Amino acid sequence: MKIDPHPKGTRARVLLTSVFGPYAQDDEYGSRAINPVELYHNQVTRVQGPFSLRMFHRSWGLMMIQRNIAAPSTLLDFPSLAQFIRHIRENEYDIIGISSIVANAGKVRKMCSLIREHQPRCAIVVGGHVANVADAAERFDADYIVRGEGIAWFRRFLGQDQNEAIEHPEVFSGFGGRIMGLKLSNAPKHKAATLIPSVGCPIGCNFCCTSAMFGGKGKFINFFDTGRELFQIMSRMEERMGVQSFFVMDENFLLHRKRALELLDLMRRHDKSWSLYVFSSGRTIQSYSMEELVGLGISWVWMGLEGEDNNYAKLRNIDTRALVRALHENGIRVLGSSIIGLDTHTPENIDRVIDYAVAHETDFHQFMLYTPMPGTPLYAEHQSNGTLIPGVEEADIHGQYAFNFYHPHISREDSGKFLLRAFERDYQVNGPSVMRIARTLLEGWRRHKDHPEERVRRRFCRESEALKLGYGCALWAMERYFAASNPALAKKIRSLQSDFAAEFGVVIRLAGPIVGRLIYHMIRREERRLNRGWTYQPPVFIEKRNWEKLPPASLAPGLEPVPQI
Repeated sequence: MKIDPHPKGTRARVLLTSVFGPYAQDDEYGSRAINPVELYHNQVTRVQGPFSLRMFHRSWGLMMIQRNIAAPSTLLDFPSLAQFIRHIRENEYDIIGISSIVANAGKVRKMCSLIREHQPRCAIVVGGHVANVADAAERFDADYIVRGEGIAWFRRFLGQDQNEAIEHPEVFSGFGGRIMGLKLSNAPKHKAATLIPSVGCPIGCNFCCTSAMFGGKGKFINFFDTGRELFQIMSRMEERMGVQSFFVMDENFLLHRKRALELLDLMRRHDKSWSLYVFSSGRTIQSYSMEELVGLGISWVWMGLEGEDNNYAKLRNIDTRALVRALHENGIRVLGSSIIGLDTHTPENIDRVIDYAVAHETDFHQFMLYTPMPGTPLYAEHQSNGTLIPGVEEADIHGQYAFNFYHPHISREDSGKFLLRAFERDYQVNGPSVMRIARTLLEGWRRHKDHPEERVRRRFCRESEALKLGYGCALWAMERYFAASNPALAKKIRSLQSDFAAEFGVVIRLAGPIVGRLIYHMIRREERRLNRGWTYQPPVFIEKRNWEKLPPASLAPGLEPVPQI
C-alpha cells in the first residue's frame, strides 16, 4: 500500500508507546486480573502460586522500530494512564504510534481520544496484533492502521529507505524476575539478551495470530538472513552487555536450517559457549541431530504439542513424549504448549486429553483455549460459519478465560473450567516448574559434564552452577511445602534430592536444611502476599533517541534527552 510520507520527514517528532497500566486488574478499559502483563504467570505457571515464575518483558517491537528510524523519537513503555496524559500534555509530537494486543483494544481507543484532545494535529498510528481487528479503522480514531512489520512502514512514512540494514537493539529478555518470593539475579551472566532474527512463521497454523500478522502460511520476514549476521550481533551483545544467553524471539528459529548451521560453525570456530532459548516445532527439532542441538547451545525450547489427535502437519508422526524425553536427557528444558478445545474435545474425553498433555512432563506447560483471534484463518472460518459468539468483549479474547465461539461439544462456561483443570493437574502431578528445571539441568550436567568439546562443557558448567546450592536447597523447601498437601509429589521431590546428593554429596546434605529453611520461609511469605491480592506491575520506561539532531529551538519543552528511568 502506498503511503504519503509525513511532510516533516525524518524531522518529525515521534512518540512510540505501549498501552497504559495498571495491569492485572479489572477495569473499564480492558485490563483483566486474569490476564496480567507477565508472559509466564499469565499462561504458563498461572496456578503455581509462590512457585510461579514472575517477570516482565519490554515492548520489543517498539524498541526495534525506534532503533531503526532516523527521526527524533521517544519510547514510553508501561506508563500509567496519568503518566501518559501528562506526557502528551507536556510534549509535542508529530506522530504517535500505539502498539497493542487485541485484549487491550479499549485502552487503544482511550489513548486515541486523549491524543485527539491534547494533540489534534498529531498523526496517530495503531499497530501490533490489535491492527488485525477487521474494523480497526472504524474502532480507533487513528490516521493509520499498520498491519504487519512496522520498521519498513515507519521508514516509508518518514521518507527513509525502507531497505536500509536493520540495527538490532541491545535489550535484556526479561526484568523484575521473581520466584518463591526471591528476586532473580540481575547479573548479566544470569540474564539473556533478546535476539529477533525474523518475524512471521511459514508453517502458518490456523490459530496463530503472529503468523497471520505477518502474512500467514508460507510468509515470514528475515531481518538477518545469515548465521554470520547473527553471530556478529550476538558477539556485540556479549561484549557490551556481558551476556552468554540469548532468548531468540523467532517463531521457528531452527526452521531456517542454513542460517542455524552457519551460526553453529562460527560458534565452534570462535569458541563460543552461548545458550540459546528458542521456539521450534517438533518436526523441525527432529531434523537436527542431538549433537547439532547441543553444539548450537539449545538450552530451552518452546514447542507446540497442541493436543492428542491434532491434525497439524508439524506434529504428524512425531512421538512428542519421546522427543521431550530425549531433549531432557541432554539438559534441554522444554516448554510445551497444548490446546484445550479442539473440535474433537468433549466433556467425556477432556480428562484423557489433559492427561496426555501432562504425561509429557515438560518443564513448563502452557495451556490455551482454542481461540479464533481476529485476522487468523480460524477466525475467518468461524465468521463464515456464523459460530462466533456475539457480544464477547475484546478484553476477554485472549485464550485464558473462555471460548469466544460456539464449540460443537463444550459450553463457554465449561471451557474456562477445563482450562483451569489442565493447569491444576499438571501442577499436582508434575510439581512446580522450578523443580522440573532442576531435574532437567541435573540430567544435562550428568550427560555432558565430560563432553569432548571444551566449550560445551563450559556451557553446562555455567548453566548448572546453581544446582549445588540454589536448586538443591530449594528442593528441601519444596518437599516440606508439599509434604502434607501432596504426598505423592513430595515423594518425587525426595527422590530428586537423592539424585542431587549422589551427584554433589555432602554439600547438599549440609546446606539443604539450613538454606532450605530460609527459602521455605520466603515461599510462605510470598504465598500470604499473593493471597492478599498483591499484583506485580512493571515500572515505566522513557527512552529517547536522535533528539540531538534537531536544533534546540525545535525541541518542545520537556523533550531534552534524559536517561532511561
